[in-house]
Amino acid sequence: MKIPTMAGITAKVITSSRLTTRVLFAGPEAGTPVLFLHGNVSSATWWEEVMVTLPEGFRGMAPDQRGFGQAEPAKKIDATRGMGDLADDAAALLDHLNLEHAHIVGNSLGGSVIWRLLIDYPERILTATMVAPGSPYGFGSTKDVTGMPCYNDFAGSGGGLANPELLKRLAAGDRSLDSIFSPRSALRNLLVKPPFIPDREEELVSAMLGIHLGEQDYPGDSVPSPNWPYVAPGRWGAANALSPKYADNVDKLHTVTPKVNILWTRGSHDLAVSNNAASDPATVGAAGLLPNWPGPEIYPPQPMLDQTRAVLEQYTAAGGFYREVVIHDTGHAPFLENLAAFNELFHQHIID
Repeated sequence: MKIPTMAGITAKVITSSRLTTRVLFAGPEAGTPVLFLHGNVSSATWWEEVMVTLPEGFRGMAPDQRGFGQAEPAKKIDATRGMGDLADDAAALLDHLNLEHAHIVGNSLGGSVIWRLLIDYPERILTATMVAPGSPYGFGSTKDVTGMPCYNDFAGSGGGLANPELLKRLAAGDRSLDSIFSPRSALRNLLVKPPFIPDREEELVSAMLGIHLGEQDYPGDSVPSPNWPYVAPGRWGAANALSPKYADNVDKLHTVTPKVNILWTRGSHDLAVSNNAASDPATVGAAGLLPNWPGPEIYPPQPMLDQTRAVLEQYTAAGGFYREVVIHDTGHAPFLENLAAFNELFHQHIID
């Protein structure tokens, strides 16, 4: 699906040593590079407004990551590597463009990729901007700030919990508001704070519909479990790669050098990444929508924000630096909902 781009955006098909994919560019070719990594069920299209408003002298680039948009369909995400495939793809893109380093920006899943980039490629990063990033311990099935698993098999995480109605509507290319589980409804009610409607909603919905679907893509495979909610992560696709079963050892983050400055920003009304996320199995179970929830002692809501803060505090104690800023009256995508407030923070971070 070809998605129209904004004025000032150039789309190219790039083949690196790892992946052929669409990459969006903005700004002068010789400008300071800024690499943007999109979230789950989206694509590079989501970053266009930020890219065309970069400060003078900066060059924005945003790939459709593996498993999304116009990325090469045959290349799958090996979930057992966690964010390894996506981080290596990002580094390979920089190599192909002959860029030694770049500012890195990631939203949601893209923020999860940054955790891995900070561990594996710290020397390639000028600064890191994490916008509502996934927890460094992954998504689901952890119960405290140290990332302690609810079960040994990490049941309650991975691709087996994807909403079947959303999957059906993604496969059908549904652009309607006929169901609360349609992509457009998810955008309006889960990813941004109502009543906000993005100016380029059609393009954003098209980007959502471009996700690659299947047992090796989204939602990926799964395995049965004796533990609630009776499904554990498989080995393929982004949803499984986000499972804490495959998350990196965050202790590595505190030992790497160099340590770059990190901006962590998020929306005040984020329903997707929070200490009580809307799609957390515990949240759904407590509401009676996922039967037989064993209760908060066994499977509490994942304290995603507390986990991120604790890890970044340890990063600071080990010689790094981070700043946390909440953008008020916004949801999971503050760069869409309040571009001016986001840019004020972001531009200061990459210029200083």
